[in-house]
Amino acid sequence: MEDMRYILTFILIFASVSLIGQSHHQNSRPKTVKIMAVGDVMLGTNFPDSTYLSPVDGRELLLPVKKIISKGDVSFANLEGVFLTGEGELKKCQDSTKCYAFKMPDHYVDYFVDAGFNLLSIANNHIRDFGATGTANTVRLLDSSGIHYAGLVEYPYVTFEKDGIRYGFVAFAHNKGTVKMNDYANARKIISHLDSISDIVIVSFHGGAEGVAMRHITRETEIFLEEDRGNPYEFARMAIDAGADLVLGHGPHVPRAVDLYKGRFIAYSLGNFATYKRFNLSGMNGIAPILELYLNESGEFISGKIHSIKQIGEGGPVPDIYHRALKEIRKLTEEDLPECTLKIGADGTITRGEEEKK
Repeated sequence: MEDMRYILTFILIFASVSLIGQSHHQNSRPKTVKIMAVGDVMLGTNFPDSTYLSPVDGRELLLPVKKIISKGDVSFANLEGVFLTGEGELKKCQDSTKCYAFKMPDHYVDYFVDAGFNLLSIANNHIRDFGATGTANTVRLLDSSGIHYAGLVEYPYVTFEKDGIRYGFVAFAHNKGTVKMNDYANARKIISHLDSISDIVIVSFHGGAEGVAMRHITRETEIFLEEDRGNPYEFARMAIDAGADLVLGHGPHVPRAVDLYKGRFIAYSLGNFATYKRFNLSGMNGIAPILELYLNESGEFISGKIHSIKQIGEGGPVPDIYHRALKEIRKLTEEDLPECTLKIGADGTITRGEEEKK
């Protein structure tokens, strides 16, 4: 009988400790999460030769924005190219002297880690620039670095946990081997699945027509170079209806409007963020935002801020004291989405209108 009392006492103590631990874990979950998001990143390429790399090896390119990027619970970018020091299977180009194929040396992945990036889209038209070799090497390096990624048919989505919050991420594009942006049935299936197992679902897409003349939201299918680049407005709403909490677009190489739908934030294009030497950086092509977004633990948008950057010389982001990306995004949002209830202040703050709060 005495032994039985000892056993019962031990069980009660163990159960109490377990409950306290569970309560502490639940209470330790953050009430809000901070997402930092930027567009295309390509820190130079050793193809066709090393003259397309920075003279100091690219380590300096992200330093001017590291303080901002590194503050995110999740810090996102679109990886425009592959990591590959050696040779791969170069994609077919009509003119080999004008072949835009991007491969950063292997160790450049460390610069992404150092800047604070922990989530990348690899769904775009450059992830297959050097065939299976380039793609496999990129995935290997991202795995070893701890950076999460998604967007290929082999790696359509990923889930990960940070500070007690479970994130789901899927990336779409229109390019060969990527998870197709225009296949809504498959997109809904993936997003719905992620919604069922995640607290916050982030969706990325590489879509929309390219260039300054294409910076407006048309709400229609966008054709560029005879390719169907999707309908970003329709796609974003479809994704949110399926369970997405945040939609991040890139591909047009210029900033576009931002939006709010069912309390969820949409960025239609984040532009060229850090694209060394091989990109057109004139005018609007050389400015971009860093989005600082605050979401609650269920993924609903609370508030945000637009940090403006510009690329100077051969490329690389630095803060823009003239806030041109902010001004452009605010202007485009007012023109293209007059019904949008987001309020974008002159200081870059983004708040919700009263109608969306209800």
